[in-house]
Amino acid sequence: MYTIKAHAKVNIFLKITGHKDGYHTILSRFMRVENLYDTITFVPCKCETFTIEGCEGIPLESNTIYKAYKVLNDYTGDLDILNFFYAHKVVVTKHIPSQAGLGGGSSDAAAFMRLVKEACRLMVTTEELVDLGSRIGADLPFFIYNYPSANISGFGEVVEAFEEKPLALELYTPNIGCDTTVVYKTFKEYLLNDISLCSFLGWEKLDSRTILDMIADPIILNDLYAASLIAYPELKKIAKEGWFFSGSGSTFFKPISTAK
Repeated sequence: MYTIKAHAKVNIFLKITGHKDGYHTILSRFMRVENLYDTITFVPCKCETFTIEGCEGIPLESNTIYKAYKVLNDYTGDLDILNFFYAHKVVVTKHIPSQAGLGGGSSDAAAFMRLVKEACRLMVTTEELVDLGSRIGADLPFFIYNYPSANISGFGEVVEAFEEKPLALELYTPNIGCDTTVVYKTFKEYLLNDISLCSFLGWEKLDSRTILDMIADPIILNDLYAASLIAYPELKKIAKEGWFFSGSGSTFFKPISTAK
C-alpha cells in the first residue's frame, strides 16, 4: 500500500490585492497545521473504474481527488495510471472539516497527485504538478510544494517558501460551513473598493508569530473575515476574543502558547 498525509493549513494573514479576469488576487501567509491531516491510501483492490472511499456525500465529478486523477491522466496520457487504479482503490481518512478555511479538499488532491507521481513513477516535475493543480483550485500549489510555511500571491499560483517552524496551533471550528465562492462574492460586492495595498507592506517579510503579536485584530489580518461575517452573521455569536480567522472560514485559531 501507498499512503500519504494531507495536512490542513491556516492563513496567518490574507489580504486581497485586486480583482482580475473574474478572480481575486491575494497576498497571504499559509502555514501547515502539523497535527491535523487527512490520510490518502492506495489499497490493492480490483476496480472496474476509479474508486474512492471515505468521501461519501460528494459526487465523484465534484471530488477534488477525482479532478486531480483526470488532470493527470489527460496531461500525461500514461497508461500506468489507468492500470494502477484498476488494481487499487483510493481510501481517504478524513479529519479536516469541510468549508472551514483549512484547505482540506485542496490538500487531499495535492497529496493524491504527489502520491501518484511516486506510485506510478511519473516523469513529471513538481512545477508541472503545480501548474496542473492550479487548474483544480487556487490552494493546490501550496500543498503540492509541501512547504511548512509560505507566502502566497497572485491567484495562489505564486508560492515562496518562508523559513520558519510552524506554530503549534489550537483550532476551533464551529458547526458552520462557509462557502468560499459566497465569501469572495460578498467581499467583491461590499469590500473590494476599500482595499489599501500600503496597509500591509512588508508583512510577507515578518515571521508569523511577530505578525500575530503585532496586528492582533483578526479583521485587519484577514480581509475575508469581514466578508464572512456579512455572509454568515451567525459567526459573530461564536467568535472568541483573541482568536484569528483562517481563509474564508469558518475555523478560528491561535497559538497554543498564548491560548487561555
